Amino acid sequence: MIATPRMRLLQNLRNARPEEVGHAISQTRRNFLRLATGAAAASTVFGPSPLRALVGPRGRKAVVVTFGGGARDEETFMPDGQENIPHLLNELIPQATFFSQVVNKGILGHYVATASIVTGVYETFNNFAAVSPDNPTVFEYYRKDQNRPATDSWVVAPSNGFARIGESAHKAYGPGMGAGVILPKRLLSAALTSMSDGARYEHLLKDNYETPLHAPTLAGRQIELNQMADVLKLSVDDFSRHARSLASPDEMSVYVAKHLMREFAPSLLWVTLHDIDIAHSGTFSLYLDGIKRSDRLCAELWQAIQSNPEYANKTTMFILPDFGRDSDIDAGGNGFQHHRTGDAMSRTTWMMALGPNVKQNVVVDRAVESIDLVPTLGALLGFNARYSPGKPIPEVTV
Repeated sequence: MIATPRMRLLQNLRNARPEEVGHAISQTRRNFLRLATGAAAASTVFGPSPLRALVGPRGRKAVVVTFGGGARDEETFMPDGQENIPHLLNELIPQATFFSQVVNKGILGHYVATASIVTGVYETFNNFAAVSPDNPTVFEYYRKDQNRPATDSWVVAPSNGFARIGESAHKAYGPGMGAGVILPKRLLSAALTSMSDGARYEHLLKDNYETPLHAPTLAGRQIELNQMADVLKLSVDDFSRHARSLASPDEMSVYVAKHLMREFAPSLLWVTLHDIDIAHSGTFSLYLDGIKRSDRLCAELWQAIQSNPEYANKTTMFILPDFGRDSDIDAGGNGFQHHRTGDAMSRTTWMMALGPNVKQNVVVDRAVESIDLVPTLGALLGFNARYSPGKPIPEVTV
């Protein structure tokens, strides 16, 4: 087997401390992006500056996209992987501040990890349990502090297991204060009336690649099929007809997200992409397809933001994986297929931020944590993430 640059990096760091591994990964990403895009180092752009007060002006909006399933550098930012992310590399990163070392110190399961990003606290519940996060979500902070209506905060989630992601079990927030949750697979499944219809949509309905037998009990504030026309201004027939033309669940999620943007122009929209998680099936080509599709869909969402007068020039977009995947040389892992080792390679990811007042084509290689996103959103949108131990990221909030 020919050693790839990533494998050589891993071999050199086999006995290194986690923070040393994270720093090395960050340096590798930064150096690659400098060569590929001419990106500047953050130290040459950002001077020391105090954080602004938490007084996000009305009219500001934020769109967050998470990659459920995690993509390794080998298939993305390393030289051999750049062909899989042409939109991120050539369109989005040149407009963004890119954080090359985002550390996830929590549980590496997709629902619980996404809940940790949503709350700004490392949640500790069973990843496969149908429970709400213990800590207040970003949606509850925003709606309560800014006195915003339910229609101003939405989540589009890929899996029925994410039904409770929109609101917490916290006694100071909880029922009625969170985001509306739309589960496109749930809507499509309810719309099907025969086995023949089901066969046509089988590629869109598989719910969990890691544990295909898991079927969580649905609860939370997700909309149901009979509400779709009222909420999305989209008939069941139109939704089903369009779904038939799509290649993946993530395309269906982005289709729904665009409808939400047109109908409600929510100030806080969260979209989780999950196609990459097909890696658990062990098929490398499908894993690469998931990366390429996520790359394209992120660019489509940014284009939708720029072309919508309600969003253009007032929206900050964040893109980040929930975590990484195992390395090829770790004896306890399964390479691209899983994320079970919990080592530094699985925990060290990245994030990019685009929007007004965000520096363009800049790489920040100091470590930040995934739980820092919620306080950062608080600084932008004017709420206090009071229960989060995370810190606002000054490169985005100053």
